Amino acid sequence: MRLTTKGRFAVTAMVDVAMHATQSPVPLTEISTRQGISLSYLEQLFSKLRRGALVKSARGPGGGYRLAKAMDAVTVADIIVAVDEPIDATQCGGKENCHEEQKCLTHDLWVRLNEQIFEFLRSVTLAQLVEQQRAKETRVVELHDPRLSKRPQSESVAA
Repeated sequence: MRLTTKGRFAVTAMVDVAMHATQSPVPLTEISTRQGISLSYLEQLFSKLRRGALVKSARGPGGGYRLAKAMDAVTVADIIVAVDEPIDATQCGGKENCHEEQKCLTHDLWVRLNEQIFEFLRSVTLAQLVEQQRAKETRVVELHDPRLSKRPQSESVAA
């Protein structure tokens, strides 16, 4: 079981929109360039995200996408569900026909794992991801320009 490219790209694109749509909508071409995701794939994802009421679109010059909700009201689980991403550790897709048309011995274990994964994804908001990304960017800038990370030292006065 793993999250596919669709889910990963959807979350990445939503973080990008959250970080860049402060003044105006974000065109998909910009997200494509920054994140290395094909434009046609982004169009498919954003169609689903729009239907899931997570983004709003603006047409015409200066058009693109904005968040439809506050960043702290959108969870990773919301994004995954909106793009129809299956996260299922069972072999049977939850149908309980994993072993000779019967529920396998470990079916309930995998169902509980699914619940735990989704609980975790529900606990992580877009706002948290944006905050983490901005903190990383700040650290990178400080590493490249050490003057930015140095704090003024108090001067000692000789008596």
